[in-house]
Amino acid sequence: MKREEKERFVAVLRSRLEKAQGTFLVNYQGLDVEAISRLRRELRKVEAEFKVVKNRLLKLASQETDTELLKEHMEGPSAIALTYEDVVGPAKILVDFARDFKQLQLKNCQISGKVVDPEGIKRLAELPGKDVLLAQTLSAMQAVPASLVRVLNGIVAKLLYVLGAIEQKKGK
Repeated sequence: MKREEKERFVAVLRSRLEKAQGTFLVNYQGLDVEAISRLRRELRKVEAEFKVVKNRLLKLASQETDTELLKEHMEGPSAIALTYEDVVGPAKILVDFARDFKQLQLKNCQISGKVVDPEGIKRLAELPGKDVLLAQTLSAMQAVPASLVRVLNGIVAKLLYVLGAIEQKKGK
């Protein structure tokens, strides 16, 4: 790569790192092209991307971004997985892939400016996905008004029972 190409590459990578909600740093040494292609396809399904990047270029591109927190872990063969929205989906894919392919090792990741170690990534992968969490939140939010309606309905029903009893008593 010529110097101008490297500068352009670093600029493009920096803009992607600035937009990324999460950056996963992995060691891919020992994976063949077919396995890396499969990993890329899986990550694309959850709107994440996988790039093999030279550490020197990654360090340059990560300056003044949240990914700069991972600088000390950028050693040896490194690749990054970038996610722009949901961080749980890529974490699940990377953990499952690392379980199937022992050559893939999770180094660390940053999520919204916080460093997460490999154990944290595994715990993150155990969480339900973004859609499931949104559905759970929505159902919890709907439960409160529904409970309020039931309580208010119960009060009205009791009032009607009392009025009915008074009517029966006066009717005799």
